[in-house]
Amino acid sequence: MAATKPPKIHLFHWEGTNARREKIKGEIEAEDINLVRAKLREQGISPKRIRKKSNFSLGLGEKITARDITLFSRQLATMIKAGVPVVQALTITIEGQTKKKMRNLLMDLRDQVSAGTPVAQALRRHPKVFDDLFCSLVEAGEASGTLEDMLERVALYKERMESLKNKIKKALYYPVFVLIIGMGVSALLLVKVVPEFEKMFAGFGAELPAFTQMVVNLSRFMQEWWWLVFGALIGLVYLVNFMKKRSEAFAYRLSKFTLRLPIVGQLLHKSAVARFSRTLATSFSAGVPLVDALDSAGSSTGNLVYRGAVTRMKDDVATGQQLNFSMRQARLFPTMVNQMVAIGEESGALDTMLMKVADFFEEEVNTMVDSMTSLLEPLVIAVLGVIVGGLVIAMYLPIFQMGSIM
Repeated sequence: MAATKPPKIHLFHWEGTNARREKIKGEIEAEDINLVRAKLREQGISPKRIRKKSNFSLGLGEKITARDITLFSRQLATMIKAGVPVVQALTITIEGQTKKKMRNLLMDLRDQVSAGTPVAQALRRHPKVFDDLFCSLVEAGEASGTLEDMLERVALYKERMESLKNKIKKALYYPVFVLIIGMGVSALLLVKVVPEFEKMFAGFGAELPAFTQMVVNLSRFMQEWWWLVFGALIGLVYLVNFMKKRSEAFAYRLSKFTLRLPIVGQLLHKSAVARFSRTLATSFSAGVPLVDALDSAGSSTGNLVYRGAVTRMKDDVATGQQLNFSMRQARLFPTMVNQMVAIGEESGALDTMLMKVADFFEEEVNTMVDSMTSLLEPLVIAVLGVIVGGLVIAMYLPIFQMGSIM
């Protein structure tokens, strides 16, 4: 006998009035418009207008972000703690979603769980959204009957990690963005402004100063080959990204190079240690075996050098070696971190010590980012002043010379 095809669920937008004659509106899922009317009347709502929402979407802002997952975890944890069954909690969460991709994801989770699939197993069907750590914690929560606590822990972990990532982005992107603007302004001056001065200099009948002549030559080059310069820059960025994705050796060398950069390298080191410690502490305290927890911790560091080191540490720990001894052999972690881990292993409070390490290095990153921002602002302004001011001075030098001769 052929299996019955499940009815297709649509999303409807409705407008109506409640018992107090107040105008209200919302969205509801149903098989057809008649079921929507029936559901609304059951809630004492008189529907005035009902329309099926279009599936068409430009895809702008539709990407599922870490913030979406954090909010989902907190909502689900709150409802489960209040005694709401998981399937019903997922249904309520779906109704509050505005992103199509997130709605589809949660609808799939709800269908899987309602069919008897464990929550962790349903989550593992979406590895691009729910990482191993998330799934492992949910699995541990289901096994111990503390799913709501684990979801709260995941939400807190995600918030801390996103805050740290945003701090790093702020420190790295700000000067790059300002310098790009400076380069754009300089290119505009060379292509549009300097040629006008060059026409004026042609009537002087005198030899131009060396600095001015150099800028004029650079302007001529940019006028003729500007497309080649910008094409080369764009091509370089594309090539680096392409090589990162295609060559593990190149990506590893690039990660190693960034760690050796002045100031930025130290920031990336501290960030990697903070991420490693926070992830390992969160996993281990939830009952995840240390070897499995190291897998998630290595992936969370955001740097291939640290990830490779943590992979080797995992192999050492699997053979019975102490974690702190393996960390010393990696020669990446500060002495203080190794000592804290050693104390944690001896006292049986490894997760507590790792949390303290994570708190310390996250605060170090925050302080360093604030210091970098306050130092970089005047430095970037000075660099832009030198570039733009140099071009202006070069253009006025011949005029100053003519004035001194006269």
